[in-house]
Amino acid sequence: MRKSVLLSGFILYLLMPTVVLGNGLNLNSLGSKALAMGGAFVGLADDFSAIYWNPAGLALFKNRYFGFYGVDLIPSGKYKLEVPIAGVGTLTLVNAKTQTKHYLAGLAAYYQPVTENLVAGIGVYIPSGLGASWDGADFAAIAENKSYEWSSRIGVVSIAPAIAYQINEQIYFGATLNFNYGSFDIATHAGSANLPVFPYTKIDLGQYEESMSGWGIGATFGLLVRPSENLSFGATYRTRNTVKFKGSASISNIYLLGLNKESDLERNVTWPTWLAFGVAFKPVKELTLTADGQWSEWKTIDEMKTDFLDPGWKLLMAMSGDDVRKMHWKSVIQMRIGAEYALPNNWFIRAGYYWDPSPAPDTTMNVLLPSYDFNVFTFGLGYALGDLKLDFGFEYLKGQERKVSYVDVLTKPEYQSAMPGIYNMTLIVPNLSISYRF
Repeated sequence: MRKSVLLSGFILYLLMPTVVLGNGLNLNSLGSKALAMGGAFVGLADDFSAIYWNPAGLALFKNRYFGFYGVDLIPSGKYKLEVPIAGVGTLTLVNAKTQTKHYLAGLAAYYQPVTENLVAGIGVYIPSGLGASWDGADFAAIAENKSYEWSSRIGVVSIAPAIAYQINEQIYFGATLNFNYGSFDIATHAGSANLPVFPYTKIDLGQYEESMSGWGIGATFGLLVRPSENLSFGATYRTRNTVKFKGSASISNIYLLGLNKESDLERNVTWPTWLAFGVAFKPVKELTLTADGQWSEWKTIDEMKTDFLDPGWKLLMAMSGDDVRKMHWKSVIQMRIGAEYALPNNWFIRAGYYWDPSPAPDTTMNVLLPSYDFNVFTFGLGYALGDLKLDFGFEYLKGQERKVSYVDVLTKPEYQSAMPGIYNMTLIVPNLSISYRF
């Protein structure tokens, strides 16, 4: 396998929101009702999660309203690396499964009517986050036969003050400011390098670790049109948002090259524009059908630059090319459908489906946060007890298998950041919401 001085392909990849959970690293759904309806919620936006999906829906709230949503993301990944050997067949170097981890996320929001037509509110939620944790012993064959730590954890928290206005009986408008705080930790094998004075002598650079955090600001605008009680249309525009990350990196054995063990670093990462359209329709009183098209401008993640502040690191990374990383992401469209049926005694049953294509090509695949095309199935239940409402949702994401050729990684420059192998991923996402109007 080709090893650079620093496997910065891993690190740069982790800075994008998404999941990680499909759609880059963005979480695909916030709010149990919305999630259970396949995230097809832009044209409905009638509960406390509207601050994320379509802030125009806030203008529907005529009472003070509080809601809390909690979710547990449980990924299960597999990775196998097989090396072809002429005249023999294939040799399996890695056959690994992710360790079981629980990645918690959520949303809390409060809304206050100001006038008959004006509603103000604030939400705090996690729009992006996930990670991976592997047993380092499984990767010893490609890490100098040592059990280094291979793990990642990324999260983004948004603080979103919001305002919404009912223009007339049919048209509603809303907007939020999004103050985004991002952080992540990563650990992996740093690779190997030749000693400057003994160019034919390779050294193991040891453990690489990086920790960064930063702030960014963006905005969301929403429009909701309800020509009748049985039909509504919605549109949401979320602006680009650049988070300025700062932190430090360390390589345990880099002192053998005569360099400091640690370096401060800076990197700007731009979250993409998000544009969504949705419709909600009631063919009968008890049944609500929804459909969304949601576009994410992931082509903004094409090239990423890192500024290593230590002079020795800066020179080394510039010489190796690890201060600039080509990503070549593409913009993608998610198609979503959902349904809710009102049962007797204030019970609700919900289901949905969506297709979530990966924005990342094979040239950026790696084991710390691989990206997949997902088929996603959702369902859930709701119960209303007066002004108190309880909702439960469950999401199952089945990733399509991805294969990165060992020969391509060895021979094609565009695969410099990729790890060859066979990748599989599934996720289960149980969640719960509690809301109260008063």
